[in-house]
Amino acid sequence: MIFKNEYPVEALLRSPVELVSAMTAWVLAIIALTMPSVIMMTNSVAYASAAALFLFGLRRFRQGYAVWSYHRHLVRLPYYGLRPRQIPVSKRFLFLGLGFKWTQKHTQRLMDTMDPTNQAFITPNAFYRAARWVEFKLDPFSRFRAVMFAISLLSSSSRYNPVAPLPPVGGNPAIHAVGMPEGEDPIRLPIGERVGHTLVLGTTRVGKTRLAEILITQDIRRGDVVVVMDPKGDADLLMRCKMEAERAGRPFFAFHLGFPEISARYNGIGNFAKITEPAGRLTDALPSEGNSAAFKEFGWRFANIIIQADVALGNKPHYQSIRRYINNIEPLLMAYGKKILQQKGPEGWHSVYNQIMNNLDPKTLPFALKDRNPEGVALLKLIEQIDFYDPVLDGLLSAFKYDRTYFDKIVSSLGPLLEKLTTGRVAELIAPDYDDIEDKRPIFDWMSVIRQNAVVYVGLDALSDSTVASAVGASMFADLTSVSGFIYKHGIGFGLPADIATGQRKVSIHADEFNELVGDQFIPMINKAGGSGYQVTAYTQTISDIEARIGSKAKSGQIQGNFNNLIMMRVKEPMTAEVLTNQLPMVKINELMQVSGVGDSSDPGSGVDFTSKNEDRLSTREVAMIGVHDIIKLPKGQAFALIEGGQLYKLRVPMPEKEDDPNITTDWSMALTQMKAKYKTGSGLMSKDNIWLDMMTEMERATPKAAEDAPDNRFAGGSSTIEGLNHGGHD
Repeated sequence: MIFKNEYPVEALLRSPVELVSAMTAWVLAIIALTMPSVIMMTNSVAYASAAALFLFGLRRFRQGYAVWSYHRHLVRLPYYGLRPRQIPVSKRFLFLGLGFKWTQKHTQRLMDTMDPTNQAFITPNAFYRAARWVEFKLDPFSRFRAVMFAISLLSSSSRYNPVAPLPPVGGNPAIHAVGMPEGEDPIRLPIGERVGHTLVLGTTRVGKTRLAEILITQDIRRGDVVVVMDPKGDADLLMRCKMEAERAGRPFFAFHLGFPEISARYNGIGNFAKITEPAGRLTDALPSEGNSAAFKEFGWRFANIIIQADVALGNKPHYQSIRRYINNIEPLLMAYGKKILQQKGPEGWHSVYNQIMNNLDPKTLPFALKDRNPEGVALLKLIEQIDFYDPVLDGLLSAFKYDRTYFDKIVSSLGPLLEKLTTGRVAELIAPDYDDIEDKRPIFDWMSVIRQNAVVYVGLDALSDSTVASAVGASMFADLTSVSGFIYKHGIGFGLPADIATGQRKVSIHADEFNELVGDQFIPMINKAGGSGYQVTAYTQTISDIEARIGSKAKSGQIQGNFNNLIMMRVKEPMTAEVLTNQLPMVKINELMQVSGVGDSSDPGSGVDFTSKNEDRLSTREVAMIGVHDIIKLPKGQAFALIEGGQLYKLRVPMPEKEDDPNITTDWSMALTQMKAKYKTGSGLMSKDNIWLDMMTEMERATPKAAEDAPDNRFAGGSSTIEGLNHGGHD
């Protein structure tokens, strides 16, 4: 509805008096049509007058209805939801939701609602309050059927219930309602802006993951390579990725540390451009503050030596091999030493080695070598005698010469991490056995994912073990950054036949719970990887989470500075809200000041004893376009978006509605059920059972033949998943 204001002061918080004049005009029009003689008009004049009065009444009614509708939306916004198939997809824009561009007039309207004289317009009416009071009083007697029926009537969210409860979204609906007189439009982010990366901030349970579903759905259907990093393991997000990938005919990989039986496998340190990268990915998870920094460096050095030797032997490094050689480096030393001497050693080294072995006397050895393998000791003495140098072999020998207890101390921080990474069935996922042909679980790497134009969901199960989740997530980010550098230099078709070489692809990376994943390895990705098609969307609660994780305010600021687009949902930390408000200008708002005065007359001969005056004085003052308190009061599912070079939009995310799709295997059904049990989504966000679980349960009960004969109703509509989330109940 378009609302036009032609006056300096926009008076929307008042009674809709236009409705009275509209009714008066329509009554006169009826009289003119039915009883023209009463008002002494001829028929022709009466008909013309009735038409004019009807049109005038219609105009006044529209004006009055606009004011009345504005008052209603200040308390309850209209419902807004979309099924997945209704989400608009464009090659040029990314759909964010419905909303409007925020300007000075919206700041003015929001300030007007804060006036104490206008509180009646932003609070539910007396009937609503009476209904809630009755509910509260009847609740102790809800065991009686009649009382329960009355409570259910009062608390129904039906549009036919005039006292329906407000949706459980909290906040101040007036923040969005101030834009409703002009109407809402789809808010779109140009695709060209995606490469500048997007940061989504919002406290827990305000709809960040639901927004992620909307964005991920579009990226999959648009044809981007999609990587979803989910530390906590959201069941709906996993199934949304799987369903959209299947509908788009795209390869799909699900890597989940909590469900190794159905998970794909991934070696986070097996692929690299430089030989030093795997050691960095492994030790990035180690603490680096204070004295820990030295142990981290020692851990990196020995991991790097082991990886270089293992790669030289023709092996692909993985966590289990590193753990094995950290605990006992002698097999690697012997294998690598003999191979490198065979290739580069002087002639006759083998006979010298045998001679040293035959003459070796354990009693004459240094204390640190007494419990070492004699073959390793002989190799050490051989290298000293023939003056042969190889950097990797020299590093292995230096580790070999250490006393075992001393060596264990200097790599003490690396051992527990490797123990966690290689214990249980998780080791099968992050240290896959490439020679096991019986294991049907796929193994993926990022280059193959990009070349296949695939969709990848990564569930890190951080609620169970945050250390392993952080280590694996950090290695994935580092691996993605390395692949980005490779694409920069060679493109994704490098090494492939010319007839199947492909051009550059967009890689959309969605990092939920971003604070669990961020590290030093993430900085070059958002800083330099845009040219290789990477576009990152990160979701986190507060700016302090990033700073606490990265351990440096300067690095935290560096990361923030590389996000060109900002979507701010409700936050509770003022410093986080200031990330948005400090980027906005000050605006001028109008204020009406009521002035009254009385003055006595000083002229005794005058017939005037006193004078009085009453006036409304208009003044202006500067205020922030939006304040920290406005962001703190945002309802769930609503956000401010600072996009397109500093343009501020107010938007609300559509509610995700159910959509049937029976094409889910039993294995996925079991995993999804367990995920639901392990991770409970908050009240109001997942208040009803998931349609996927309902469908899968019914399919499991049915016979295979019945399941085959079931109609394909994947696009059938369903009821709302979130009753009244963030948009109001009925309208």
